[in-house]
Amino acid sequence: MELLLALDRSLLLAINSWHAPWADTVMWWVSNRYVWLPLYALLIALVFRRFGWKQALLILVGFGAAVGLADFVSSGLIKHWVCRLRPTHDPALMDMVHLVRDYRGGLYGFVSSHAANSMACAMLFSLIWKDRRATLPLMLWVALNCYSRMYLGVHYPLDIVGGLLVGALMAWIVYLSLNRWILCAPKHS
Repeated sequence: MELLLALDRSLLLAINSWHAPWADTVMWWVSNRYVWLPLYALLIALVFRRFGWKQALLILVGFGAAVGLADFVSSGLIKHWVCRLRPTHDPALMDMVHLVRDYRGGLYGFVSSHAANSMACAMLFSLIWKDRRATLPLMLWVALNCYSRMYLGVHYPLDIVGGLLVGALMAWIVYLSLNRWILCAPKHS
């Protein structure tokens, strides 16, 4: 286990050391959840266009459930249960981590809520939409979002992996519920 944690620290320091002033700005904005509001609006519009307003409203409730569960499990449960300090708060690393805008994040980082939430959103949309042309850009968005968290020094790679697993699980659970009760429900005239 110590070898895995040492590798995790080394990989984080390597990613965090590949910085430049222009990349600091880009990664700062990539990590900002409000920057992605146009993407969320596009996904919502696509859902309404394909499924009609009744199903779309229920699907949007599903998105809220998937992202809400991912956020609750990652931030509300796991972070406070595991209590793994973020690299920016770890006394052994905090002086080695390159900070952008003096941002340090909250005290604990395992698992990454950014990773969990973006994966829940992207995976649920991909499962519902069933088109690889939509899945690839969404997974690239998730990867960029996750990379930005390590670039900013606020998450270890294992924090990211844990968040991705939480998000994928929540998306899958919600998808199974939607598939059973909404997407495959008989249509009534």
